[in-house]
Amino acid sequence: MKMATLGLLGDVSRLTLGGGGIGQIWGETNSEEAMATVMAALDAGITVLDAAPIYGSCEALIGKTFGGRLPEGVKVTTKHYLATVPAEEVEARLTASLEASLAAMKLERADLFFLHSNLHADGYEYAHGNARRDAFSTALSLYSDHVIPTMQKLKIQGRIGGWGITGIGVPTAVLMALDQAQKPDAVQVIANLMDSPGALRRYAEAPKPRTIAAAARKHGVGVMGIRAVQAGALTSGVDRDLTPNNPDNTDFVRAAPFRQLCANWGEDPAQIAHQYALSLADFDTIVLGVKNRAELAQCLAAEAAGPMDAVRISAIDALGLAG
Repeated sequence: MKMATLGLLGDVSRLTLGGGGIGQIWGETNSEEAMATVMAALDAGITVLDAAPIYGSCEALIGKTFGGRLPEGVKVTTKHYLATVPAEEVEARLTASLEASLAAMKLERADLFFLHSNLHADGYEYAHGNARRDAFSTALSLYSDHVIPTMQKLKIQGRIGGWGITGIGVPTAVLMALDQAQKPDAVQVIANLMDSPGALRRYAEAPKPRTIAAAARKHGVGVMGIRAVQAGALTSGVDRDLTPNNPDNTDFVRAAPFRQLCANWGEDPAQIAHQYALSLADFDTIVLGVKNRAELAQCLAAEAAGPMDAVRISAIDALGLAG
């Protein structure tokens, strides 16, 4: 497994095992297969486990698998979906969430703690669901004045090694956060050939994930790529029921030319999508949403294949799916 430098975390594997799949929220699996997938990932050289309370049984599974004693060199992240709350509640909410996650994982410290909610500029109006804005997005003033100080305090206390933001919110707001004097240690950014956040997108402006990744790299912020297969849209078939107008389903339909191209090459689209994501500039590690060892094996093969050649990248880009 190739390694990269993820900001202050230092050396990490180019692949990270995401918690959604092993937490049983990305299609059907079971705890035994999820645990076996975790062990297979570590055996293959993966050194980062990306957890969160909203990832089903993920954190409890980590606690059960390792009993509070992670293998040497293995790092763990967790997250909190804060949204916009009264300022006086920020520290208590973040701290309580971290403590609950650590208890579930039977750990005393997390290597990274992410603000998992979207970011928006004060007064911003979302194109979709703006009436619920404060339930899923954090205002930049709250982030600057209260989230950052709390994260820094937890870092000084030794409860976390560093902190980050999930950069799927309004792109201009994410870029503003990366340009502040006190920057996060890491950011999670969309990394797929469509540049699509799918159902995560509520804003009207272009997503700009590659611009965000480049800005993070410029500022020395570690970058974790997420959604390499765009919630299944870049695979041979989505493994869960979606309504016809669900953005993830819309992306799946729109990606038909990509699947045909992969068929012409005799390749599995999921493996090609992961190899493409691994070939993107400015991304340190790609977070996998796999739920079993078979899906993990595809991703490991994509990493082992090395960077995608320019001819294939050009052929994919020529499909016009990005943006």
